[in-house]
Amino acid sequence: MDTKFNYIWLVIVLLMVDLWSGVLGAPQVPCYFIFGDSLVDNGNNNNINSIARANYYPYGIDFPGGPTGRFSNGLTTVDVIAQLLGFEDYIPAYANARGEDILGGVNYASAAAGIREETGQQLGGRISFSRQVNNYKTTVEQVVNILGDEDSAANYLSRCIYSVGMGSNDYLNNYFMPLYYSTSRQYTPQQYAQILIQQYAEQIRTLYQYGARRVALIGVGQIGCSPNALAQNSADGKTCVQRINSANQIFNNQLKALVNSLNTNYPDAQFIYINAYGIFQDLIDSPAAYGFRVTNAGCCGVGRNNGQWTCLPFQNPCPNRNEYLFWDAFHPGEAANIIVGRRSYAAQKASDAYPFDIRRLSQL
Repeated sequence: MDTKFNYIWLVIVLLMVDLWSGVLGAPQVPCYFIFGDSLVDNGNNNNINSIARANYYPYGIDFPGGPTGRFSNGLTTVDVIAQLLGFEDYIPAYANARGEDILGGVNYASAAAGIREETGQQLGGRISFSRQVNNYKTTVEQVVNILGDEDSAANYLSRCIYSVGMGSNDYLNNYFMPLYYSTSRQYTPQQYAQILIQQYAEQIRTLYQYGARRVALIGVGQIGCSPNALAQNSADGKTCVQRINSANQIFNNQLKALVNSLNTNYPDAQFIYINAYGIFQDLIDSPAAYGFRVTNAGCCGVGRNNGQWTCLPFQNPCPNRNEYLFWDAFHPGEAANIIVGRRSYAAQKASDAYPFDIRRLSQL
């Protein structure tokens, strides 16, 4: 009798586990669309004529698929967010997305891309924000064809998450590169941020017109604390460059204001702001609390602070990668990306996201 009871109980438990696994395995949203630059590019630059590429070792040294085009030793922030949203696979790069794969979302990000068309041009080919949005339009046409009509596509897309992380290169590879660009002589940081936000808002409105209803706008990080900025502009190689960070904060403040404006003008949609700058501030202020030992140098790279350029092909990176905040001269490593991704999805502090985080956005 006891044996039979134990057997029945075991069957019930196994069924419950299987059911719970199915629930956990179901994505919280049907799709995730990603727009951005090298911080989240996962292969769109691999086959274009560009210096801004990362499809070679040691990039991807800690990623299951090896080098993929991700500017990281492993995961990017959007990889982490996709996992937390419940997706079994990483969101495919637009360059590789085919057929019904697009129904789960697409990553349009491109290294060196900016809000302004000329941004990053000294590095060669890149897919600007406006061109990424045009690629999304093509995807929407494909979704309409797959689902059968525009109404079905609109309903489907309205339940998806969109994340946009643009602007870093408009400072790094434009405004603070006066030998190549004239913007810093034409505009004050306040004026430049206003121009960027105006162009940014135009693209967001286009995304809205093509179905986007749940959109996370990700602020610019602390470019003035990158190994590249420290190598070029910091006397001690440790103190963040305030004039760069101040310009980044002006942009972020206007981006947060844009979120308010968009939510007022589009009541059937929801826009949020992710405070990447503030999250990163915690990692710089209290590195040991997050397991970091080195915050001012890349795990691999060239020159002072390993900050003159990205990792060289087949260069041996540092062995203790999780102790380095930065992977190369410009990009955080996987350990930092995991923290930023988790706090973007589920805010650890009230200041991490406004008015709320991506997890709440997915529940609307």
